[in-house]
Formats: sequence, structure tokens, C-alpha cells
Amino acid sequence: MVVRLVIGLALTAAAFALAGRRVFTLYRLGASGQPVEPDRTRNVGTRLWAVATEVFGQRKLLKWTGAGAAHFAVFWGFVILGATIVEGYGALFDRDFHIPLIGTMTWLGALEDTFIVAVLVGLVAFSAIRLVQSPAREGRKSRFFGSHTAAAWMVLFMIFNVMWTLLLCRAAQINTGNFPFEHGAFASQAVADWLAPAGESANDALETAGLLGTLAVVLGFLVLVVHSKHLHIFLAPLNVLFSRRPRALGTLLPVYSDGKAVDFEDPDEDDKIGRGAVEDFTWKGLLDFATCTECGRCQSQCPAWNTGKPLSPKLLIMALRDHALAKAPYLLAADDKAREALPAADAAEAARPLVGTQEQGGVIDPDVLWSCVTCGACVEQCPVDIEHIDHIVDMRRYQVLMESAFPKEAGSMLRNLERSGDPWGRGGKARLEWAKGLPFEVRVLPKGEFPEDVEYLFWVGCAGSLDDNAKKTSRAVAELLHAAGVEFAVLGKSESCTGDAARRMGQEMLFHELAQKNVETLDRAFGDRDASARKIVVTCAHCFNTLSNEYPQLGGNYQVIHHTELLAELVAAGKLVPTTPVDAAVTYHDPCYLGRHNRVFSPPREILGSVPGVRLTEMPRSKERSFCCGAGGARMWMEETIGTRINETRTDEALGTEPDLVTAACPYCIVMLTDGVATRKQEGKADEAVQVTDVSQVLLRSIRVREPDPAEPAAAPAAPKASPAADAAG
Repeated sequence: MVVRLVIGLALTAAAFALAGRRVFTLYRLGASGQPVEPDRTRNVGTRLWAVATEVFGQRKLLKWTGAGAAHFAVFWGFVILGATIVEGYGALFDRDFHIPLIGTMTWLGALEDTFIVAVLVGLVAFSAIRLVQSPAREGRKSRFFGSHTAAAWMVLFMIFNVMWTLLLCRAAQINTGNFPFEHGAFASQAVADWLAPAGESANDALETAGLLGTLAVVLGFLVLVVHSKHLHIFLAPLNVLFSRRPRALGTLLPVYSDGKAVDFEDPDEDDKIGRGAVEDFTWKGLLDFATCTECGRCQSQCPAWNTGKPLSPKLLIMALRDHALAKAPYLLAADDKAREALPAADAAEAARPLVGTQEQGGVIDPDVLWSCVTCGACVEQCPVDIEHIDHIVDMRRYQVLMESAFPKEAGSMLRNLERSGDPWGRGGKARLEWAKGLPFEVRVLPKGEFPEDVEYLFWVGCAGSLDDNAKKTSRAVAELLHAAGVEFAVLGKSESCTGDAARRMGQEMLFHELAQKNVETLDRAFGDRDASARKIVVTCAHCFNTLSNEYPQLGGNYQVIHHTELLAELVAAGKLVPTTPVDAAVTYHDPCYLGRHNRVFSPPREILGSVPGVRLTEMPRSKERSFCCGAGGARMWMEETIGTRINETRTDEALGTEPDLVTAACPYCIVMLTDGVATRKQEGKADEAVQVTDVSQVLLRSIRVREPDPAEPAAAPAAPKASPAADAAG
């Protein structure tokens, strides 16, 4: 007893000393980050519920079926088997120890053994998954590509050692009469039956060996965890607790410096704009980096990675984490003298630019940073609520606003936004061209207040006003609203770009200029109407997201509805009655900024389902897992020179359903898919009859069949990757 007590306590002291030192360093590193915005510590009830459902309920992980079930078993195995650790430490002092009150109850022994078996089954499943999806076999297709696979195998081995030593100890305890449970521990009893012939003295030695072996492996596992990516075991609950609620999608955070939003009209001299060094991130950002599980779920869903580009959300977070840890000696040094005394390798790490090419020694390559389409697939899939998009955009902000470093082809778009208020550079005079030839007059709001009889402001948007394909959607929506008796009006030349592309490029200052101008225009138009009556209907998913989620940051509070939501309501209310059959096989593409970012999934499908003759077939990746069209994150205005084109990959998925019509509900998506279908037609891989269209146009076909209007200009497919300057000149 004395020997095993001394050994057990010595192992514990050594492990806690090693782990404690590491934890203290990690805490100091995290505390060196900038403060977070105030919202992170509010709504405690909501945050605790998130921890309950996402950490203990494993909600996100269970969406991955087999892998999720295995993780559920192992996670809850460690939670439940915490009782066996208590029993083990108690047995160091008293061989007959049991947990007070419940320590001898049959159900507890059965529960512990059930989870021992469940963990072992989970380990088999994890091993099979890692073998099948081995990076050595699958290359970039493996979601474990770039992960520390050797460390992962070590952890699986350590967990296995915990289980078998635990079973050995419990089985020997049964044979020596020191086991607290008379019944229920079925797995331990089975092993005890195998060990019984060895005799009491052998089982006595096996009990001690099993007990000390279990504690040694658990304590070794503790040290390993705090020195590896498995640190997420302890950090995941904290990261989920302090994550953005309900999710880090939709709204981009304002630029924060020292925990306060930067006032771009009068910024302080000390304000840090974006993230130009790892220490510029908030402590929540550093917590994100340390929490990454390297599971690769984000990587497997990323459209950039899946089309051969260098961006992997997982590898980006890992690179930031590794850099933060390597730079820690410099960041945590007491003063300049201590920094000067650091080894050359530490000084070199501290001097690395956060964003830079391989030749420059950058932590994040510019091609990685600018490949992101901000689709949100990474954030959606991350089981520990890492906020990839926020970190990417913050780094872009620093590059654009502080370094003036961004892809040159985006420069024309930004200049057009500054000069003309739209990406094409057409200006306000072209804003009403889409309405020419309609069989009714589109009301344009005067400079005064909103007329009482007008219910909705129709925000047409840049694409809806100026892109030939998107004009069709604007006309269709206008005709449908008119047919339903809905009074609406437009701003006409007073409308300007919402600034979505500028903001996601990182040009926050330009976004503020555009947004502030639009807020003033909208507030003047709505006059003294209260917030519930300030109704805006939009056809662009990006305008929808910006007006509804981001304009409130500048004081613009409106009731924003997407056109598919309004049209679905009108169909449900009987104000629009689809009667003419549209005999077509249809597939629907979920726009990222409508679906994943804002959870609008049902209305477009309800509209298509209401049209007689429509046969809707879903693509393999739809709704939350929809694959991006490639236009978001300002990528609409930048060439794809690396890998294959995202829009063509998505087009191939759509064509795989053998559709007559490929539908979407965002002009960006329509442009990208139209271009993709046109490319496949040229290659002879798509039927010439396949069309790309907005959901509203399908509904209009069924509501009323009309002859083509000779005044309506023929729609030529817009080339999504043409130079914005060339578009403006055309």
C-alpha cells in the first residue's frame, strides 16, 4: 500500500508540475491578446446552452454520423470514467474505497463498463477512419491532410492504454475482493474470469500494476494534451462559451482596437486597424487558434481547397497557432533587454511578417488570404466554433488599409465604388434601365418621405440594376409584386452599392462611406415610419445580408426581406396563384449569403414546389452544406488563376442532376452558374437547352404567360471574370 501510494503521488506531482508550467505559459500568451468586444460576456444563458448542446450534446459532430458517434462515445467515456479516476486515487489510500452514496450501486458499475467498451469501439472506428482517409493515400482529398497525424495516433494509443489498464485493475479487484460493485460491471467481470486461474497473489500484483498503470497513462495523457492539438479537450468548452452567438456567420464584426470599435471618422492614433501581427488578435482569436482539433471538417468543405487553391481554413488556423507559440518567448519577455538575449531562432520568428510570400518568410501567404470566398462553410462545420472568416477579413483589413496590398484586379472595382457607387462604374443614371418596357410604371421615391400607400422599398442593387442577367430577376420580381397588388417603390439613382464587396475585401473605410450614405438616404426616404414599417425587399443575397445584419452597426435599422421570402408568403396567401405548368426538371443552388449565413432555405423551395410541373432534384451538397458559386468575399471581381474554377465545380454538381433549369436566388450566383453552364456547353458537356434562372422567373412563367416585350433588351450572359474596368467601358 505504501509503495503504490508513494509512486502514485509522485507521478501526480510530476505530471501536474509539467502540465501546470505549460498551462501557465499558454494563459500568459492568451492574456497578451487584445480585449474582445463586450458582447462576448453577455447572454450567459444562451452561451451556457451552447456549451450544453455543442460540447456535451456533440450537436455538430453528430452531423458526421459514424465519426460523430465515435467521438460521442469517447467524449462521454472520459466524462463518465472520471468516476473511475476518483475510485483509483481513493484506492491508493484505501483498497476498499468507494465513492460515497453511489459508489456501490449496480447502475454505476454497469455505466462505467458500458463506456469502457464504447470507448474501445470508438477507437476502432477512429482508426478505421484514419486509415481509409490517410493523407498518404488520399493526398489533398483527405481531411487530415496537413494535420499532425502521428500525434493523433499517439493519442489513440494512449486512450487505448487507459482502457486496458483500467479493465485490468477492475478485473483484478474483483478477484481480490476489493471491487466496490457486486453486480453490473460486465466487462470487468469477463476479464476477471480470465484472470481468476492465476490465483489471489498474482491478482493482487495485477491490481497494483493496473492501478498505477492507469494513473500513469492518464497523467501522461494530461501532459501530452497540454503540449499538443488535443488541448481542445480543455479549451473547446471555453471557445464555445465565448463564441459569437448564434453563429459567426452573416454579420462581420466592426474593426475593433483595444476592445472598442474604431471610429473611422475620427480614429485614434493608437488604433490598430485589422491584424498585422499575431499579437494584434484578441484573446478570443488566440483561443481559437489553440482550440483547433485539426479534424479537417472545415478543409473538406472549403470550396477554395476543393478546387486546388492553397487556402485550407484548418492549415491557416494551425499556422497562426504555431506562429503564436513560436513567438511566445518574444511576446512574454519581460523587457527589451530580455528580448535581445533570446536565441536567434526566436528573434527570427518574431520578425516574420504575418502575411507574406515564402521568400518573405510570411506566416500566411497572400494567395491563401485572397483565396477565401467567405462562404462560411468552415465556420458552419467547425465543431469548436472557430471564427475563420473574422480572422481572414481582419488580416485583409490590415493589408488593404495599412499596407495597400491586395490583388490588382480588385483595384478597378474599388475605384468604381468610390467614384460611381457601383462595381461597374456605370453611375446612378443607369440605375433605372432595368425597368424599361415593363407594362406598368415603377414608382421612384421622391426626395421627400415614403408615400403612405407604398408598403415596400424595392432595393434593386447594383447587379439587379446593371447586370443583364440580373435585370431579368428585377423585372420578374417587379411584375410579380405588381400582379399581387403589392405597392412598392425604388430609389432609382439615389441608390448606391451597399459596400458588401468592399467590406469583405478589407476596405472597411470605403464600406463605411457607402453604408453611411445609404443609411442617410434610407432614413430620409422612410421619414418618421417606425422600424416595423421600414420594409425593404431585395433580390441579392449580399445586399440582403448587409442591409439586415450590418447596417444596424451604423444606425440603419430596417425590416429586410429577401424576394423569395416575400414571394413565398404571397403564394401561401393566395395572392399569387401558379397555374400554368412549367414542365421542367429543376435543381436549386443555395446562395451562401442567403442560406448558410442567414438560414433562408425553405422559401425558394416552397416557390418551386408550388409551380405545377416542376420536378425539383437537390444537389448532393445543399442547404447548410451547399457548395459556393465562387463569387463571395469580393472574388466576383478577381481572377481565379490557381486550381480549377469554383463556379465550374458547382456547375458540374448542378448538371449532375440532369436539369432543364438550374435555379438560384442571388444575382452573383446566377452570373457564376451561367458562365459555368456556358463553358460546359462549349465543351459539349451540357445540353444546349439547359438554362440558368432565378426562382422568381420560374414562378412568373406559371403565373402568367406573355409574349416577349420588344422593348426588353436581349440578355447576354455576363462574364463574371471580366475586368470591372472593361465592364464599365462596355
